[in-house]
Amino acid sequence: MIRSSKDFWTGLIYLFFGASAILIARDYGMGTALRMGPAYFPTVLGWLLIAIGAISVIRSFIVQGTPIGAFAIRGLALVIVSVIVFGLLVKGAGLIVALPVLVIISAYASNQFRWGPTLSLAAGLTLFCVFVFLKGLGVPLPILGPWFGG
Repeated sequence: MIRSSKDFWTGLIYLFFGASAILIARDYGMGTALRMGPAYFPTVLGWLLIAIGAISVIRSFIVQGTPIGAFAIRGLALVIVSVIVFGLLVKGAGLIVALPVLVIISAYASNQFRWGPTLSLAAGLTLFCVFVFLKGLGVPLPILGPWFGG
């Protein structure tokens, strides 16, 4: 009966997160559109997620889609490891060391991994983050950490 299992499960995930946002925001003040309370944005976002999820679930019964592929445990593990390594490195080594390590390890999770584009992405993302987050917004992270004399 389900013609697109990928759309079906994606829709259920959207429905779950939308309903969760609405349920969590229930305990906060809603406010109005002009004077938004802390529940306003999560509630509106939750309803949007529910609408997208409902469309996706309905679509899964109408449109023929691709089946869900195999579970990529290697990719999932590498992405999780890259985030953990980033967290362990960023205070001691600094952002210009930790961020390229994060990008390289997480990019290695892909079947289409290539060194050239990965190193270009790591360099560009690092420069972007240094200028926007550290210099522009003043996020208190070391550019070069104490392990390297920073």
